[in-house]
Amino acid sequence: MSKEFRIYMRKITAFAIAAAFAIGVAGCGNKNVTQVSEKSTAENQEQGELAQGSSADSESVVQSESGQTDGNGGEQAESNQSGSEGKSENGQEEIVYDYEQELNIIDDNYRNYYEIFVYSYYDSDGDGIGDLNGVTQKLDYIADLGFNGIWLMPIMQSTTYHKYDVVDYNTIDKEYGTMEDFKRLVEEAHKRGIRVVIDFVINHTSSQHQWFTQACEYLRGLGNDEEPDVVECPYVEYYHFSRDKVNGVYYPVSGSGWYYEGSFWSEMPDLNLSCGALRKELEATAKNWLDMGVDGFRMDAAMHFEENDTVFNTEVLNWLYEYCRSINEDFYMVSEVWAGKATIADYYASGTPSMFNFDAADAEGKLIKAARGNYKAASFVQAMAGYQADFSAENADFIDAPFITNHDMGRVANALMKDEKDLKMACGLLMTMNGSPFVYYGEEIGMSSSGKKDENKRLAFVWSDTDSTGMTDGPKDADKGIEFAFEGAEQQLENPYSILNYYKRAIRLRNENPELARGEIKIIEALTADNQAAITKTYEDSTIGIVYNTSDEEIGVMLGGTELENMQIRGYLTLNGEIISLSDKTLSMPAQSICILK
Repeated sequence: MSKEFRIYMRKITAFAIAAAFAIGVAGCGNKNVTQVSEKSTAENQEQGELAQGSSADSESVVQSESGQTDGNGGEQAESNQSGSEGKSENGQEEIVYDYEQELNIIDDNYRNYYEIFVYSYYDSDGDGIGDLNGVTQKLDYIADLGFNGIWLMPIMQSTTYHKYDVVDYNTIDKEYGTMEDFKRLVEEAHKRGIRVVIDFVINHTSSQHQWFTQACEYLRGLGNDEEPDVVECPYVEYYHFSRDKVNGVYYPVSGSGWYYEGSFWSEMPDLNLSCGALRKELEATAKNWLDMGVDGFRMDAAMHFEENDTVFNTEVLNWLYEYCRSINEDFYMVSEVWAGKATIADYYASGTPSMFNFDAADAEGKLIKAARGNYKAASFVQAMAGYQADFSAENADFIDAPFITNHDMGRVANALMKDEKDLKMACGLLMTMNGSPFVYYGEEIGMSSSGKKDENKRLAFVWSDTDSTGMTDGPKDADKGIEFAFEGAEQQLENPYSILNYYKRAIRLRNENPELARGEIKIIEALTADNQAAITKTYEDSTIGIVYNTSDEEIGVMLGGTELENMQIRGYLTLNGEIISLSDKTLSMPAQSICILK
């Protein structure tokens, strides 16, 4: 990739970015490694411009400003040339990131996932509601960021905006489009190497599902001394019905002496997953979606199939997983087990590949606490090693599913007090964890939430601050006037120092280094203390090093005498363009930075 091409990528016009959202530059400014400026992103941007990398399918051979080509992606042995200076059109200095490597993306179930709430994402038809065609239109944006998997929150016919109460498992919600729209989305995603995972909600249905309405109608017709007959109405076995109000989450079937269980809401009756006939129905539904090209399911509320019954719940997961694998051996499943590490480990006994890592997530999870400095880097890598040991003990083939926040949590921007540096640090930590990271739409631009109201956690994605094309209205009951601290996606794509472009480089590092997702972790104890930590990750016959500085100060890390002493810089993440350099076996690391070595 020539110098001229890199400069062209940096200077591409705002018009082209707005038109396609397919090209974005990420990068670093001209701050040196001995000072950490407190200037704002805008001030940093005035100091210089940098191209951090071209689109995901760009060439891997990087040519330095001096014209010297390095076929290994710009690695220089123990030198201080991790960046090189040139002049931009306006005569200002610019720093070039010389460590872009050849992409090495393995087509397996380790992916980089992007969670999409379709309702709030992109509106293709102007009705104010996001839709499947809107997602299809933004696949290039998603792919350009480096994601190769999407998780669609529920898309089946429903009565609510969130659509976790399914009325019909085999139709698309009319607000989102048609089955043809969905098939087109899957086809276009697959063309781009993006796998599609959909929410499969089997803990409960809508109270308007025909299974439930017919069961209730049947029960109303029974005499006081009559017991239900599944031959007459098989649907009475699909739910938990009782003549007694068993507990506070049992609700009356109107016009009868019967009650039903609804753990989450009276209008979400719980399914009886021990029922063989129901399982056959769900198998047919699963096959229908897999036949349309769906690559996996996200299993909602897996802890609640039967309350406090891990053995039963893991059997349910295993049953469905093995059935789906009989149709597609590459089928993927990730399950919601909102609990601590020990309980998550127990659910890996199901033999299914992934559980969301709630131990690392949310405002008090390890990712956010480490990003804000309340949880030391040394403790963070210990936690990473602990996940590997504990989860693999239950399932040797597990694939961790770490995330920062999701649709049920306050946004990471709120948890980190809208501190741009800490938001970037959280992303960097996530993208160096093992497994398949999941990013909730809007995290890449630092979107905010407000309070505990669910609708406020699922607001309209901000595509641009100046162009309303594709913008949705968001949930109708969301509070009005919630302000965001950061610019929209269009503006952030133009700013090489933005949160969005930091995400882009961080994901690129994963796509260059398969060891990040798959490697066996070893902590380098001699380099790990407080806010400094170092590990190696080994996958097959390849080992990389990862060095973390989560402090607010520049540090020098002495690599001599450790497993890293003969490694060279392969890539790095810094907040606003600061350079990481390696000289005399000492790694100079700016505040809140991460370095990959090989």
